[in-house]
Amino acid sequence: MAWWAWTLDAAGALLLLALLYALALVVRRRLITRHGGTFELSHRVRPSGDGRGWVLGVGRYSGERLEWFRLFSLAPRPKRSWARESLSYDGRREAFGAEQMSLYPDHLVIRCQSSTGEVELAMSAGSLTGFQSWLEARPPGTDWNR
Repeated sequence: MAWWAWTLDAAGALLLLALLYALALVVRRRLITRHGGTFELSHRVRPSGDGRGWVLGVGRYSGERLEWFRLFSLAPRPKRSWARESLSYDGRREAFGAEQMSLYPDHLVIRCQSSTGEVELAMSAGSLTGFQSWLEARPPGTDWNR
């Protein structure tokens, strides 16, 4: 077989793998969002002062937990998860500098405190309203003075 035939076969195999990956991402996203309560949510996985370290993802409210799934991963389980009782809202700000290129358009950066330390998330203004409502709707018996 000629070298160009091997090249075409290899290109076809790579194209098929890329299509299968894209299909798997679509199916995974549909499975994550099938029960509702999902929204676009970015998470800063590497805190630094230069606006880098952001990873795009999808957030989902699952009972008393906020789960975060990486956007371009095939993992069926969330990459991060925060319990409602250990999460508190500290404030918001506009994205600046390199963050504007890393995040979805019109997303706000919010700071939260959790039992493991500071957490930075980015979401739309509408999602922030829902997030604050979810935090405030803690079940009876929780410490409301935090």
